[in-house]
Amino acid sequence: MLWIKSLHIVFVASWFAGLFYLPRIFVNLAMVAPESQAERDRLLLMARKLLRFSTLIAVPALGLGIWLWAGYGIGWGPGNGWMHAKLVIVVLVLGYHHSCGVVLRKFEANRNTHSHVWYRWYNEAPVLMLLAAVLLVVVKPF
Repeated sequence: MLWIKSLHIVFVASWFAGLFYLPRIFVNLAMVAPESQAERDRLLLMARKLLRFSTLIAVPALGLGIWLWAGYGIGWGPGNGWMHAKLVIVVLVLGYHHSCGVVLRKFEANRNTHSHVWYRWYNEAPVLMLLAAVLLVVVKPF
């Protein structure tokens, strides 16, 4: 079980690395001058590759998490309300990941409607979700 936990932590950390950096690329894309097509194309390529990488990394992160939960029974039974809260966080992270794909498609179609400041705030969401998940797993408050 410790091998599975270790791999789960590594894949989750890698997934979040992508979720931390992808919105940072969106900040830069929102700041690109209209005449800077080469810069825009380079940032879009980086964003596409990072989203693809993050999506591929999310699969084993989720699979290993399900293995720990369903296979080893982590978070089952009384006194494990923290796991229900953590699963809500996981659903929120999946929704955020999906929203990054939606944002990227809008940039690709030249339909971005948000400023770089908005993306700076958008970039804070995965930090808060990771903080909440780690606190729930380590502290197990309920």
